[in-house]
Amino acid sequence: MQLETDGRQMYVDPRFRHAADRFFESFQEPRQGGGAAAAYLDGELVLDVWAGWRAKDRRWTHDTVTLCFSTGKGVASTVLHRLADRGLIDYDEPVATYWPEFAAAGKERITVRELMSHRAGLHNVREIAPTRRVLLDNEELARRLAAAAPDPRRFRGPGYHAVTYGNLVAEIAARVSGKDFTTLLREEVAEPLGVDEFWFYVPDDHRARIARVFPTVKPGPVPWSTTGRMLSAVPGLRAIAEAGMAEGFDDLVRSPEAHDAVMPGWNGVFSAEALAKLYAALANDGMIDGQRYLSSERIRLISEVQTWRRDYVLGIKPYWRLGYHPAWLRVDEQPRRSIGHYGLGGSGAWADPETGLSFAFVSNRLGNSLQPIADGRMSRIGGSALRAARRTKLETT
Repeated sequence: MQLETDGRQMYVDPRFRHAADRFFESFQEPRQGGGAAAAYLDGELVLDVWAGWRAKDRRWTHDTVTLCFSTGKGVASTVLHRLADRGLIDYDEPVATYWPEFAAAGKERITVRELMSHRAGLHNVREIAPTRRVLLDNEELARRLAAAAPDPRRFRGPGYHAVTYGNLVAEIAARVSGKDFTTLLREEVAEPLGVDEFWFYVPDDHRARIARVFPTVKPGPVPWSTTGRMLSAVPGLRAIAEAGMAEGFDDLVRSPEAHDAVMPGWNGVFSAEALAKLYAALANDGMIDGQRYLSSERIRLISEVQTWRRDYVLGIKPYWRLGYHPAWLRVDEQPRRSIGHYGLGGSGAWADPETGLSFAFVSNRLGNSLQPIADGRMSRIGGSALRAARRTKLETT
């Protein structure tokens, strides 16, 4: 089924009509913002829809993109896996093998595998990047990460590197390839997939396409910086504040400056179709458009659970893979082999090798009326898509 809008046709495979209905229900009025969803089944596009508002007086169109926060961690991780597939990186080698300065302060034995499963103990962005200036300077941030002492809690379990993860991965990738991460993202992701909309540093001529995120990420009436300091002093909440409440982050997410730097842990700007196509390769044994994107062995390795322990930042067991977590959906049976990454506000993307399905959802509406962290849209729409894929598999076997 094709739907004509703003000069380009949406596409809904009849088997995924219910997922499309769920999507359109989410964007009925301006206060709900706008968004897009896309899905591939066995490498073929089965869903490509958009709706709602990119700003109060502007509709979301086919070429709208948006800030997707931690969704970018999965994209950045995939760059590293492409390099590993060519023998440039060994997950069990110390990070310092590729980045010698990283050996400082007792980090000489931390491996790439540990870093990619949030066990490097470098979650504390409030300490490592105490000012907005440092956060925006990826070279300075890399120097500070290399010099930082790891948190000893890393020996007890993972600790989600909410902001720092992307810069750590980007620095390793740059060191082994001799290329900056913007170039790597283009060469290892955008060009092989034939899709442009993969950006951390957003080119000037594409910035007009970016939807404005809303509301603010301020957790309450108290200023962000004050809240961060207060939560850092509360034992049960300290790690969350350390990892996620970088100084100036609340203003930065709504500022054009967010697109001037490479911060793959949180400032990725993507389209749903781009994300869904990337994960389509991961869902289909590394193949997309008849071409090999990652080896079968690499797909197996990156899908393995790396740690079963509770995350000391998140307070849950995320079952971290190498740069990804499983999809969490509103279904009776969770897709246990799935890999993906969600972001602040509710955007995200994932692959399910069991069905060959990939799915992505992006939106400029952060969370719901109660909080900006997330809501049920990804879970509902993605769950409907997964049920359709499972029905399809049953009918063809």
